[in-house]
Amino acid sequence: MKTLSVITLMLLLVSMPTHAKKHVELIEQGSYINSEGQSIHRPAHTQNNDVPDGATARCRDGSYSFSAHHRGTCSRHGGVAEWLAS
Repeated sequence: MKTLSVITLMLLLVSMPTHAKKHVELIEQGSYINSEGQSIHRPAHTQNNDVPDGATARCRDGSYSFSAHHRGTCSRHGGVAEWLAS
């Protein structure tokens, strides 16, 4: 029985992702329509400063932008501090 438990535990560990994805809570809500007619989440801060899914840039005020284009990104948030890998 002990062998079965060890094997089961090993299988569970192997099947689990190596890094659990954290849920990142956005403080500000709301969206805007971009030049292509897409609804984009407005720049927002996070509870713990973790990068939220879909963020494309970190603004100088600490908020995260979800902009699809570079032009105008973080324009009302002090400009872009860092572009994030997509």
